[in-house]
Amino acid sequence: MTIDTTLAAPELDLAAAQRAYELDRKHVFHSWSAQAKINPMTITATDGCYVWDGDGNRLLDFSSQLVNTNIGHQHPKVVAAIAEQAAKLCTVAPQHVNEARSEAARLIAERTPGDLNKIFFTNGGADANEHAVRMARLHTGRRKVLSRYRSYHGGTDTAINLTGDPRRWPNDYGDSGVVHFFGPFLYRSRFHATTEAEECARALEHLDELIRMEGPSQIAAIILESIPGTAGIMIPPPGYLAGVREICDRYGIVFIADEVMAGFGRAGKWFAIEHAEGVVPDLLTFAKGVNSGYVPLGGVAINNEIAATFDERPYPGGLTYSGHPLATAAAVATINAMVDEQIVENAARIGEEILGPGLAEIAARHPSVGEVRGSGVFWAIELVADQATREPLAPYGGTSDAMNRVLAECKSRGLLPFANFNRIHVVPPCIVTDEQAREGLAIIDAALDVADAAL
Repeated sequence: MTIDTTLAAPELDLAAAQRAYELDRKHVFHSWSAQAKINPMTITATDGCYVWDGDGNRLLDFSSQLVNTNIGHQHPKVVAAIAEQAAKLCTVAPQHVNEARSEAARLIAERTPGDLNKIFFTNGGADANEHAVRMARLHTGRRKVLSRYRSYHGGTDTAINLTGDPRRWPNDYGDSGVVHFFGPFLYRSRFHATTEAEECARALEHLDELIRMEGPSQIAAIILESIPGTAGIMIPPPGYLAGVREICDRYGIVFIADEVMAGFGRAGKWFAIEHAEGVVPDLLTFAKGVNSGYVPLGGVAINNEIAATFDERPYPGGLTYSGHPLATAAAVATINAMVDEQIVENAARIGEEILGPGLAEIAARHPSVGEVRGSGVFWAIELVADQATREPLAPYGGTSDAMNRVLAECKSRGLLPFANFNRIHVVPPCIVTDEQAREGLAIIDAALDVADAAL
């Protein structure tokens, strides 16, 4: 690593922060929220792995915001690239060639597995998944799409119906053509498995049977997060993704790998599917870490066969900002910086040497920890009210007083956590240093005393 993480406290205008908060509460409509029940944090400054709140407190960002600032906050090379691009060409319609988009496509295609050589750019991950499904349906002439429970694929209409968590429920009218199935998750196995091998085999049997019951000739695609993210960072058991690939090949189904959260170094590889050696999806969606969200960007990497479907037949889809110059210039700078500074390698090493062993020690000390799991800088701590029964510390789809107190304790000690239901996700930027990783684990370790006391 060559990036300088030595920080001086920024100049903070707390009066401006207070005004921003007041205007937010008066005019801003927040996503996924009951508007009258939220008290959003004001962020006044960011740098590297840190953010400063509206009261001037510095917090170690173990959320990477929405698990997207893989390269950290305010990376100077990316900031400079955006400024340089803005001075040269701020925007251009997507039917025209622009240098930043062409170079970003080349860099991404060089890193995707197999023959995923064509890149369609979108504004983010949800519309990347929307377009991947549209491509699969047009390519196959089929309608149905299969997606697992305990998944998240985005907030737009098709993407939210693909999603397998409670955010889908108010948006699901049963007419989207999506069928859900259970994926492997040994800790909370739906297949009464006792080993990873059993869980893998039974999950694949379940998927194959579901396909046969739904009609193989009706199914356009299976979409899977290579490692499910918001839903729990459940690492697929060895052989599972290869098994899904074989099932797709057998029935002529398009395999879509959703790498929106798990890609670009998060799991210690450029793409998380690389952990399943030799498995190549037909379509791969990305966003978040491609430029750490500095400017909104997502996309679909397309294999040669599906791309050829649209050689003579127009693809019926597009976006005004597809491959926006500022966004793709940020992607070029991000990918180059990740190569030059060995940021993907750093994420892998931090996971292997610090986060993995450190979380195992935390699990051994705390009766409130049921399981820890992950890869790279992509880990989950499963908190339980009872280790024997595995009763979660907060209900599926909700929270609890105990969880809220644990999160408040993290913040009071200087850590910004990422939490979902009964889990804390340990997802710092890929640039996190050894010292910062250990500091974050120490704060979580102390905060879990609150969870233990609630048992």
